[in-house]
Amino acid sequence: MRVIVTRVQPQAARWVQLLSPRFDAVALPLLQTSALPDPSALKTVAEHWADYAAVMFVSSHAVDFFFKENQALALMYKGRVAPETRVWVTGPGTRATVLAQGVPALRVDSPPETSGQFDSEALWQQVQGQISPGARVLIVRGDLRDDGTPDERLATDALPVSGTPGAGRDWLAQSLQQAGAVVDFVVAYQRGAPVWEQAEQDLARQAAADGSVWLFSSAQAVMHLPTVLPGQSWARARAVATHARIAQAARSLGFAMVAESRATLSDVVASIESLA
Repeated sequence: MRVIVTRVQPQAARWVQLLSPRFDAVALPLLQTSALPDPSALKTVAEHWADYAAVMFVSSHAVDFFFKENQALALMYKGRVAPETRVWVTGPGTRATVLAQGVPALRVDSPPETSGQFDSEALWQQVQGQISPGARVLIVRGDLRDDGTPDERLATDALPVSGTPGAGRDWLAQSLQQAGAVVDFVVAYQRGAPVWEQAEQDLARQAAADGSVWLFSSAQAVMHLPTVLPGQSWARARAVATHARIAQAARSLGFAMVAESRATLSDVVASIESLA
């Protein structure tokens, strides 16, 4: 069975490697990231790192782009002289990226890997006890590209440090505000739809109707399909989605069969096999 892995690179290549022993896995990323033309806001917030009770990174890309512009902060952690600021992440991949920057594991909060649920709600269960009225929390996130597609991961009506907060989910930010926290945002990178070559378009059109299973880990990735493959019918397509919101996005696009799965490898494999 062929599996279309739609994650952004390099995560797509890693998942292809993990799935290849069981399936004909192929990377076809539906997200693309790039650096900001002006990263000055990242340097500004880094100067105030110690003022935050916690800094939340929405993805491993947010970590990479943030610390690329703030090597001094990374070196501070590696030198074991650092503020008490907590670092929050929603998944094991982002956690590993944070640890690689030298942030001590004891200062990193994330949902347990055994939970299989890696989202804002699961993170909040771990960190809500850290927040007291007046605490400041910084959310480091991706911005929009010119395609106007919203980042579905996090958003709020709170004033951001830079850029706009986006038009997507605001559950975590609202929960923080209800607990009395002050929420700031800073944009670390741009993310948007990829530009597919003809061979990639041909592969996608074939996979829409030949029984391939599309693996989705982002609702934004699903929403990019009409952009990169306009006019395509998904009435014969099948998918596995790693969250209920992502599954709903695939169903709304017209996917005939959508299985929901926890984000662990074993659960993803089982969900793919359930569609055989």
